[in-house]
Amino acid sequence: MKNQITTMKIQTLSGYIHEYQKSIINPEQFWSRIADEFYWKKPWSKTLKWNFDEPKIEWFVDGKLNITENILDRHLYTMKDKPAIIWEPNDPKEDNRVLTYKDLYEQVCQFSNAMKAQGVEKGDRVIIYMPMVPEAAIAMLACARIGAVHSVVFAGFSSSSLADRIDDCKAKMVLTSDGNFRGTKKIPVKDVVDEALEKTSSVEKVIVYKRTEQEVKWNDNVDLWWHDAIDGQSKECEAEEMDAEDLLFILYTSGSTGKPKGVVHTCGGYMVWTAFTFQNVFQYMQGDTYWCTADVGWITGHSYIVYGPLLSGATSLMFEGVPTWPDAGRFWEIVDKYQVNQFYTAPTAIRALQAHGLEPVKKHNLDSLKVIGTVGEPINEEAWNWYHTHIGKTNCPIVDTWWQTETGGIMISPLAGITPNKPSYATLPLPGIQPVIVDNDGNELKGNGVEGNLCIKFPWPGMLRTTYGDHDRCKQTYFSSFKGLYFTGDGVKRDHDGYYRILGRVDDVINVSGHRMGTAEVENAINEHPRVVESAVVGYPHDIKGQGIYAYVIADLSTRTEENLTNEIRDMVANIIGPIAKPDKIQIVPGLPKTRSGKIMRRILRKIAEGNTDNFGDTSTLLDPGVVEKIIKNRK
Repeated sequence: MKNQITTMKIQTLSGYIHEYQKSIINPEQFWSRIADEFYWKKPWSKTLKWNFDEPKIEWFVDGKLNITENILDRHLYTMKDKPAIIWEPNDPKEDNRVLTYKDLYEQVCQFSNAMKAQGVEKGDRVIIYMPMVPEAAIAMLACARIGAVHSVVFAGFSSSSLADRIDDCKAKMVLTSDGNFRGTKKIPVKDVVDEALEKTSSVEKVIVYKRTEQEVKWNDNVDLWWHDAIDGQSKECEAEEMDAEDLLFILYTSGSTGKPKGVVHTCGGYMVWTAFTFQNVFQYMQGDTYWCTADVGWITGHSYIVYGPLLSGATSLMFEGVPTWPDAGRFWEIVDKYQVNQFYTAPTAIRALQAHGLEPVKKHNLDSLKVIGTVGEPINEEAWNWYHTHIGKTNCPIVDTWWQTETGGIMISPLAGITPNKPSYATLPLPGIQPVIVDNDGNELKGNGVEGNLCIKFPWPGMLRTTYGDHDRCKQTYFSSFKGLYFTGDGVKRDHDGYYRILGRVDDVINVSGHRMGTAEVENAINEHPRVVESAVVGYPHDIKGQGIYAYVIADLSTRTEENLTNEIRDMVANIIGPIAKPDKIQIVPGLPKTRSGKIMRRILRKIAEGNTDNFGDTSTLLDPGVVEKIIKNRK
């Protein structure tokens, strides 16, 4: 078995240009060479088959592998004593944990056997609803080891959101904890799972990791403690043979309609893409300590805490807590404590810490940092400069990465120390990525100095294959707007240097702190309130979150004050979706600006939310133009 990936790394700007050209001229040869660095049980017969019209994408056709052999077994011989995961707890007074590659191998195998003993088989779906503890990563890898399909749900989502996801994928098992620590809070996670199970019927077993020692309700027929499940289980487990196109995981993301979409990623292509992008973007070197601050409930945690780093034999730091507790210097304290070399976080976190001033930063050295990165949303220039000056001390390249749940990994980004930086620009596409900019009619805008819709015209190994159980939805969402192209849903500008700057969503999706919220999803939750007649939700610029949620609500105020009603609406949204979706601003309005065909003119509502009421463009199709004046008048 090959021990180490050797030929993936680009090390100079001319090297990037050379590799990028090779990847465009002969993509199959390019990706075949890189995939050949991994251990395959059986080689592929064809590198790529694709058709964006259906859509149908297959990479490494007929190839057989198990992704965990490339994470665990391959590294046992050369780096069994090297830290794979360093875990820093929520409370700095609690002991940390270090899992070597050997520890990880044994614990993954042991938990794989525990799941098999509870009846989980290849192809079964397993929901993971857990805190940021090493067991969350162990659970993901154990699913992959036995061929079960994991679906991690961020442990801040409500019981209704969790039930929707359990129902959609017909999950057989849920892995959770008694509770989560988050700053000073103790969150009753098991209670949320119990509530969700009252609304669903597919789950046969719940395995519960003991984290907070809080009292939980218990059903002996369903519930099983993690420590009891692994008791007596072997620390060896043969890896299931998987086809390159077998499902690895489903990750649910908000869409422009209310129902969450189960984005499907498969074993072979995702493996190749996450390892390749991790090594090149971050320029990771053996011996470095890498830290991504995301939660494994999001794609960033999947690709750049678990799969990409561990496939590369990296040391990946995992943090349970929040950036502002016990104080706003927590991130920087951890960087110094572990001598972190690559640090990857969200612009929201940077802006929140920037608001606390420089005192929390000055107490820390930060001289171990070699690369700093951002993810989840476009970073504004002011935050970029603050990050570069005060965290990177002006000598760390910033990798401002653009990608999506659906892309599996980073698509447009500087390569650290290789691509010249430009504040707020994601810069250039990675090898294999062929971006195109099109106008609203689908005409390609060639050359530099253009702005339009960002599409991709050729497949890459890490891209989504379908939306779980609803392939037509995948086609309609990503491949129907512009023929023969994958449409990202983002607007983009290409400047005179050919650098790309992401301008944010052009569809009915709001990017709140790097987390996508479908406007329809939030509206549906608001409309559940018995006093709400109708609502419309838009995004607006927010100093910390990037985008905030602004809700316009037509409501019956006969039995409520406006303040009472808006508080009830916020609580309702938190209960139905989760606290992350609570509207920042709620305006009670007499009506909504609708066209004669009944469509809400959201661009008008967006402009009002932004405080930009000078020019609404063509409003000739509005049924009642007077509504707009009334909304402006009573805007707080």
